[in-house]
Amino acid sequence: MNSLAGPMAIVAALAPLLPPLAHTADVDAAIVFAVDVSASIDPATADLQREGHAAAISSPEVVAAITGNRTGCIAVAYVEWASSGDARSVVPWTSVCGLGDAQAVASVIRREGDRGFGCERRCATSISFAIDVGCMLLDNYVGSVSRKIIDISANGTNNDGLPVAGSRLRAIAKGYTINAIAIPEVILGQVYDFTAYFADNVIGGPRAFVIALSSTGDYAAALRRKLVTEISLSIRSSRNEMTAHE
Repeated sequence: MNSLAGPMAIVAALAPLLPPLAHTADVDAAIVFAVDVSASIDPATADLQREGHAAAISSPEVVAAITGNRTGCIAVAYVEWASSGDARSVVPWTSVCGLGDAQAVASVIRREGDRGFGCERRCATSISFAIDVGCMLLDNYVGSVSRKIIDISANGTNNDGLPVAGSRLRAIAKGYTINAIAIPEVILGQVYDFTAYFADNVIGGPRAFVIALSSTGDYAAALRRKLVTEISLSIRSSRNEMTAHE
Protein backbone atom coordinates (compact mmCIF):
# COMPACT_ATOMS: atom_id res chain seq x y z
CA MET A 1 0.00 0.00 0.00
CA ASN A 2 1.02 3.61 -0.51
CA SER A 3 1.36 5.41 2.84
CA LEU A 4 0.59 9.11 2.33
CA ALA A 5 -1.01 11.98 4.22
CA GLY A 6 -2.66 15.29 3.36
CA PRO A 7 -5.14 16.20 0.61
CA MET A 8 -2.62 16.28 -2.25
CA ALA A 9 -1.06 13.02 -1.08
CA ILE A 10 -4.50 11.43 -1.01
CA VAL A 11 -5.07 12.45 -4.63
CA ALA A 12 -1.69 10.97 -5.52
CA ALA A 13 -2.59 7.74 -3.73
CA LEU A 14 -5.88 7.47 -5.60
CA ALA A 15 -4.47 8.16 -9.08
CA PRO A 16 -3.17 4.59 -9.66
CA LEU A 17 -6.64 3.25 -8.84
CA LEU A 18 -8.29 5.03 -11.77
CA PRO A 19 -9.45 2.72 -14.58
CA PRO A 20 -8.46 2.88 -18.23
CA LEU A 21 -11.34 4.73 -19.88
CA ALA A 22 -11.62 2.09 -22.59
CA HIS A 23 -12.89 -0.38 -19.98
CA THR A 24 -16.05 1.58 -19.19
CA ALA A 25 -19.46 0.73 -20.64
CA ASP A 26 -23.14 1.53 -20.26
CA VAL A 27 -24.42 -0.35 -17.21
CA ASP A 28 -27.33 -0.41 -14.77
CA ALA A 29 -25.12 0.19 -11.72
CA ALA A 30 -21.49 1.01 -11.03
CA ILE A 31 -20.49 -0.40 -7.64
CA VAL A 32 -17.26 0.21 -5.73
CA PHE A 33 -16.57 -2.49 -3.15
CA ALA A 34 -14.51 -0.63 -0.52
CA VAL A 35 -13.13 -3.27 1.84
CA ASP A 36 -11.49 -2.59 5.21
CA VAL A 37 -8.01 -4.14 5.64
CA SER A 38 -6.95 -2.17 8.73
CA ALA A 39 -5.30 -3.65 11.83
CA SER A 40 -8.62 -4.92 13.21
CA ILE A 41 -9.04 -7.24 10.21
CA ASP A 42 -7.61 -10.59 11.29
CA PRO A 43 -7.22 -13.58 8.92
CA ALA A 44 -10.70 -14.91 9.74
CA THR A 45 -12.34 -11.55 8.98
CA ALA A 46 -10.24 -11.11 5.85
CA ASP A 47 -11.39 -14.51 4.63
CA LEU A 48 -14.98 -13.54 5.44
CA GLN A 49 -14.79 -10.41 3.29
CA ARG A 50 -12.77 -11.89 0.45
CA GLU A 51 -14.77 -15.10 0.12
CA GLY A 52 -18.05 -13.32 0.84
CA HIS A 53 -17.60 -10.87 -2.03
CA ALA A 54 -16.38 -13.58 -4.40
CA ALA A 55 -19.30 -15.87 -3.57
CA ALA A 56 -21.87 -13.08 -3.73
CA ILE A 57 -20.91 -11.61 -7.10
CA SER A 58 -20.94 -15.05 -8.74
CA SER A 59 -24.07 -16.39 -7.01
CA PRO A 60 -27.10 -17.39 -9.13
CA GLU A 61 -29.27 -14.79 -7.37
CA VAL A 62 -26.92 -11.89 -8.11
CA VAL A 63 -26.26 -12.99 -11.70
CA ALA A 64 -30.02 -13.24 -12.27
CA ALA A 65 -30.49 -9.74 -10.87
CA ILE A 66 -27.76 -8.41 -13.17
CA THR A 67 -29.04 -10.05 -16.35
CA GLY A 68 -32.67 -9.22 -15.58
CA ASN A 69 -32.07 -5.49 -15.48
CA ARG A 70 -32.35 -2.90 -18.28
CA THR A 71 -28.87 -3.26 -19.82
CA GLY A 72 -28.10 -6.63 -18.25
CA CYS A 73 -24.71 -5.41 -17.03
CA ILE A 74 -23.14 -3.79 -13.99
CA ALA A 75 -19.62 -2.47 -13.45
CA VAL A 76 -17.66 -3.32 -10.31
CA ALA A 77 -14.38 -2.24 -8.77
CA TYR A 78 -12.88 -3.82 -5.64
CA VAL A 79 -10.50 -1.73 -3.57
CA GLU A 80 -8.94 -2.32 -0.15
CA TRP A 81 -8.25 0.52 2.28
CA ALA A 82 -6.94 1.24 5.78
CA SER A 83 -5.40 4.54 6.93
CA SER A 84 -5.81 7.76 4.98
CA GLY A 85 -3.71 7.40 1.84
CA ASP A 86 -3.48 3.60 2.05
CA ALA A 87 -5.42 1.88 -0.72
CA ARG A 88 -4.91 -0.98 -3.14
CA SER A 89 -6.87 -1.85 -6.26
CA VAL A 90 -7.72 -5.55 -6.48
CA VAL A 91 -10.27 -5.38 -9.32
CA PRO A 92 -10.28 -2.27 -11.55
CA TRP A 93 -13.52 -1.26 -13.27
CA THR A 94 -14.84 -4.44 -14.86
CA SER A 95 -18.14 -5.06 -16.64
CA VAL A 96 -20.18 -8.00 -15.38
CA CYS A 97 -22.84 -9.09 -17.87
CA GLY A 98 -23.30 -12.74 -16.98
CA LEU A 99 -21.99 -15.75 -15.09
CA GLY A 100 -18.66 -15.92 -16.92
CA ASP A 101 -17.81 -12.30 -16.11
CA ALA A 102 -18.92 -12.76 -12.50
CA GLN A 103 -16.81 -15.87 -12.05
CA ALA A 104 -13.77 -14.08 -13.50
CA VAL A 105 -14.17 -11.23 -10.99
CA ALA A 106 -14.66 -13.73 -8.14
CA SER A 107 -11.49 -15.54 -9.16
CA VAL A 108 -9.42 -12.34 -8.98
CA ILE A 109 -10.88 -11.41 -5.57
CA ARG A 110 -10.09 -14.87 -4.19
CA ARG A 111 -6.57 -14.84 -5.61
CA GLU A 112 -5.55 -11.24 -4.91
CA GLY A 113 -7.67 -10.17 -1.92
CA ASP A 114 -6.23 -9.41 1.52
CA ARG A 115 -5.36 -12.39 3.76
CA GLY A 116 -5.41 -10.42 7.03
CA PHE A 117 -1.84 -11.17 8.09
CA GLY A 118 -1.30 -7.61 9.28
CA CYS A 119 -0.78 -4.23 7.70
CA GLU A 120 2.74 -3.42 6.61
CA ARG A 121 2.55 0.29 7.37
CA ARG A 122 -0.19 2.56 8.72
CA CYS A 123 -3.18 0.47 9.69
CA ALA A 124 -5.84 2.74 11.19
CA THR A 125 -9.43 2.95 9.89
CA SER A 126 -10.20 5.91 7.61
CA ILE A 127 -13.77 5.49 6.40
CA SER A 128 -13.61 9.05 5.07
CA PHE A 129 -10.74 8.00 2.83
CA ALA A 130 -12.67 4.90 1.70
CA ILE A 131 -15.56 7.15 0.64
CA ASP A 132 -13.15 9.51 -1.13
CA VAL A 133 -11.64 6.53 -2.98
CA GLY A 134 -15.11 5.44 -4.04
CA CYS A 135 -16.01 8.95 -5.19
CA MET A 136 -12.91 9.30 -7.33
CA LEU A 137 -13.51 5.94 -8.97
CA LEU A 138 -17.16 6.79 -9.66
CA ASP A 139 -16.22 10.29 -10.89
CA ASN A 140 -14.01 8.68 -13.52
CA TYR A 141 -16.49 6.09 -14.73
CA VAL A 142 -17.53 7.59 -18.06
CA GLY A 143 -20.18 5.14 -19.24
CA SER A 144 -23.90 5.75 -18.81
CA VAL A 145 -24.95 4.53 -15.33
CA SER A 146 -28.36 4.43 -13.67
CA ARG A 147 -26.95 4.24 -10.13
CA LYS A 148 -23.49 4.83 -8.64
CA ILE A 149 -22.86 3.05 -5.34
CA ILE A 150 -20.06 2.88 -2.77
CA ASP A 151 -20.24 -0.31 -0.69
CA ILE A 152 -18.32 -0.02 2.58
CA SER A 153 -17.39 -3.22 4.43
CA ALA A 154 -15.74 -2.57 7.81
CA ASN A 155 -15.63 -3.50 11.48
CA GLY A 156 -14.82 -0.17 13.09
CA THR A 157 -15.36 3.58 13.21
CA ASN A 158 -13.52 6.37 11.44
CA ASN A 159 -10.35 6.97 13.51
CA ASP A 160 -7.93 8.39 10.96
CA GLY A 161 -7.81 11.04 8.25
CA LEU A 162 -10.55 13.56 7.59
CA PRO A 163 -13.88 13.58 9.46
CA VAL A 164 -16.27 11.18 7.78
CA ALA A 165 -19.11 13.74 7.64
CA GLY A 166 -17.45 15.85 4.95
CA SER A 167 -16.63 12.90 2.71
CA ARG A 168 -20.15 11.54 3.15
CA LEU A 169 -21.78 14.86 2.21
CA ARG A 170 -19.58 15.27 -0.86
CA ALA A 171 -20.58 11.82 -2.11
CA ILE A 172 -24.27 12.51 -1.51
CA ALA A 173 -23.99 15.86 -3.31
CA LYS A 174 -22.72 14.00 -6.38
CA GLY A 175 -25.82 11.79 -6.34
CA TYR A 176 -23.91 8.71 -5.17
CA THR A 177 -25.30 6.17 -2.70
CA ILE A 178 -23.18 4.93 0.20
CA ASN A 179 -24.25 1.56 1.58
CA ALA A 180 -22.51 -0.48 4.24
CA ILE A 181 -22.21 -3.86 5.85
CA ALA A 182 -21.19 -3.57 9.51
CA ILE A 183 -19.06 -6.48 10.71
CA PRO A 184 -19.27 -7.11 14.47
CA GLU A 185 -15.92 -6.98 16.24
CA VAL A 186 -15.13 -9.08 19.32
CA ILE A 187 -12.58 -7.65 21.74
CA LEU A 188 -11.84 -9.57 24.96
CA GLY A 189 -15.13 -11.37 24.67
CA GLN A 190 -17.15 -8.18 24.15
CA VAL A 191 -19.10 -7.88 20.89
CA TYR A 192 -19.16 -4.41 19.33
CA ASP A 193 -21.95 -3.73 16.83
CA PHE A 194 -21.34 -0.78 14.49
CA THR A 195 -24.71 -0.82 12.73
CA ALA A 196 -26.02 2.32 14.44
CA TYR A 197 -22.74 4.16 13.82
CA PHE A 198 -22.88 3.38 10.10
CA ALA A 199 -26.57 4.30 9.88
CA ASP A 200 -26.00 7.66 11.58
CA ASN A 201 -22.61 8.65 10.19
CA VAL A 202 -21.67 6.78 7.03
CA ILE A 203 -24.49 5.74 4.71
CA GLY A 204 -26.41 8.23 2.63
CA GLY A 205 -27.90 9.06 -0.74
CA PRO A 206 -30.80 7.50 -2.65
CA ARG A 207 -32.11 4.27 -1.04
CA ALA A 208 -29.07 3.96 1.23
CA PHE A 209 -28.97 1.22 3.83
CA VAL A 210 -26.68 -0.61 6.23
CA ILE A 211 -26.81 -4.37 6.71
CA ALA A 212 -27.00 -5.44 10.35
CA LEU A 213 -25.35 -8.80 11.03
CA SER A 214 -26.39 -10.97 13.95
CA SER A 215 -23.08 -12.83 13.57
CA THR A 216 -20.15 -12.98 11.17
CA GLY A 217 -21.60 -16.24 9.86
CA ASP A 218 -24.36 -14.21 8.21
CA TYR A 219 -21.90 -12.15 6.15
CA ALA A 220 -21.91 -14.02 2.83
CA ALA A 221 -25.69 -14.45 2.66
CA ALA A 222 -26.30 -10.87 3.77
CA LEU A 223 -23.89 -9.53 1.16
CA ARG A 224 -25.62 -11.55 -1.54
CA ARG A 225 -29.03 -10.13 -0.55
CA LYS A 226 -27.50 -6.67 -0.39
CA LEU A 227 -26.20 -6.91 -3.96
CA VAL A 228 -29.52 -8.19 -5.27
CA THR A 229 -31.23 -5.22 -3.62
CA GLU A 230 -28.74 -2.74 -5.10
CA ILE A 231 -28.89 -4.19 -8.59
CA SER A 232 -32.59 -4.89 -8.96
CA LEU A 233 -34.82 -2.34 -10.66
CA SER A 234 -37.41 -2.94 -7.93
CA ILE A 235 -35.63 -2.16 -4.67
CA ARG A 236 -36.91 -4.33 -1.88
CA SER A 237 -35.86 -4.26 1.74
CA SER A 238 -36.57 -6.39 4.76
CA ARG A 239 -36.78 -4.62 8.09
CA ASN A 240 -35.24 -7.51 9.97
CA GLU A 241 -32.15 -7.41 7.74
CA MET A 242 -31.62 -3.70 6.91
CA THR A 243 -31.71 -0.37 8.66
CA ALA A 244 -32.88 2.13 6.02
CA HIS A 245 -31.65 5.69 5.74
CA GLU A 246 -32.92 8.02 3.03
